[in-house]
Amino acid sequence: MRHGKKFNHLGRTASHRAALLSNMASSLILHKRIQTTVAKAKELRKYVEPMITKSKTDSTNNRRVVFSYLQNKDAIKELFSIVSEKVANRPGGYTRIIKLGNRLGDNAEICFIELVDFNETMLAASAEKAGKTRRSRRGGAAKATEAAAPVAAEEAPSAEVVEEAPAAEVAAEEAAPEAPATEESTEEKGEDA
Repeated sequence: MRHGKKFNHLGRTASHRAALLSNMASSLILHKRIQTTVAKAKELRKYVEPMITKSKTDSTNNRRVVFSYLQNKDAIKELFSIVSEKVANRPGGYTRIIKLGNRLGDNAEICFIELVDFNETMLAASAEKAGKTRRSRRGGAAKATEAAAPVAAEEAPSAEVVEEAPAAEVAAEEAAPEAPATEESTEEKGEDA
């Protein structure tokens, strides 16, 4: 009976599946981003994230356990030296899957799977977003008007503001008749010449 055994076999035997995931995990660790199908990426995520967690504590036993899965010395060095330092403060979720669409040949869903802390463009975008804050509709508007009202009252009384508005309109009306006069004067100069 196979009750409760619901992981994706990816249409392969157990040994072929283990070799596939081992090679993909090594490539992911070395290159930080690989392109594959969504089904393989989801299985790879379950395969590689426990290894990254083990790499946080650099011990001989952890190196041997991870090596038994990866069988790649270069990937082990990269994982325990560079990757483990970057993910030291992250409690999990070391990989990100970005869907790209469907493949032309067989219409399979294609995606990128990448290590989260190594994508510089996303890190830069998240740093820019970190400066923004969310404001509540209720408390933010009332506090903003209360804060702005005393400042406006200190700068100028409301009566002066009302008087300034008609003065600006009068100044605009005075400027309007002058403009045709300047046109007439230029026409007169043009006729004289």
